[in-house]
Amino acid sequence: MKAEAEVRRAAANDGSVPEHGLIPIGVAHFPVKGPVVTRDYAFLLLPRFTLLAFSSAVEPLRIANQLSQKPLYRWRVLSQDGGSVNSSSGISVEVQSGLAALPRSTTVLVCSGTDAHDAAGRPVLDWLRAHAAHGGEYGGICTGAFTLARAGLLGSRRYTVHWENQAGFRELFAGHDPSPRIYEVDGPLMTCGGGAASTDMMLAVIARHHGEEFAHRVGDMCLHGTPRKAEAPQTSSVALAIGSRNTRLIRVIRLMQRNLETPLSLEELAEAAGYSTRQLERQFKAVLNETPSRYYRNLRIDLGRSLLFETELSVTEIAAATGFETANHFAKVFRERFGVSPRGARAIL
Repeated sequence: MKAEAEVRRAAANDGSVPEHGLIPIGVAHFPVKGPVVTRDYAFLLLPRFTLLAFSSAVEPLRIANQLSQKPLYRWRVLSQDGGSVNSSSGISVEVQSGLAALPRSTTVLVCSGTDAHDAAGRPVLDWLRAHAAHGGEYGGICTGAFTLARAGLLGSRRYTVHWENQAGFRELFAGHDPSPRIYEVDGPLMTCGGGAASTDMMLAVIARHHGEEFAHRVGDMCLHGTPRKAEAPQTSSVALAIGSRNTRLIRVIRLMQRNLETPLSLEELAEAAGYSTRQLERQFKAVLNETPSRYYRNLRIDLGRSLLFETELSVTEIAAATGFETANHFAKVFRERFGVSPRGARAIL
């Protein structure tokens, strides 16, 4: 076994197998028939990228090589300046190079996380535009679509970002509306919401290249279970979140979620569900242990907190975007919920 590994290491030096470790040895094996076409991926790590999302995307490629014992995939890791990059968890990851020109056959995936709206500098945007202009495929993992939007590479194609960051994305990029699905592949563009969705997206790519059965076996090696389809939602259903299957209550909560900037009245919500206002209040108390008004207000305040961290909007603009008549009112209820003023919360970042 040791001799075999040494042979593989030697072969790696002539470029015949992936740069990253070659073809790992493992017990499980799944043969892939036909000639091998090694497909290249480049992961661009931006400051405070999400480590889980990055590793969940690269590991299926490594496992595909291991299972097949063939160099199906090759990947490299880049940063803006060629230096190591700190993830959002504080763990630093070494890279292989800075912004080098890549063959058009390479798929570039932007890995981002917190502070996504300004994580990339202008050289990154220019580099991405050049790669796309030469016919290269590209994508974003977790919040990578923020950078793609700044580079003007989303167009009218389908894309997504992590659900936590979607409200801030819509505020920053007028006319853009990310998908609620876990991942999207549309032409040369591939994006996912991050986390385990990175694995689902890469398994879909592997299935397209080498078949569903092989991709399922890669998923088994990841202990990922059955790969989810793109149309799977990023968040749990409302019923699961609130611990109730009351369809009328679920309808009210969905209406609240869709009307945060211009809140509906309690009477309008009750009428939509076929309740009286008193019945609606009793249902909220019984299931959620709070009034519908407070629940609705907290949804709006939570959106405001997201916009505070994800955008450069002023407190006054955020108040308007979350349905509060004045910035003072917004600041008052924000402090009640989080124990700090909006400006104080932003200063902590």
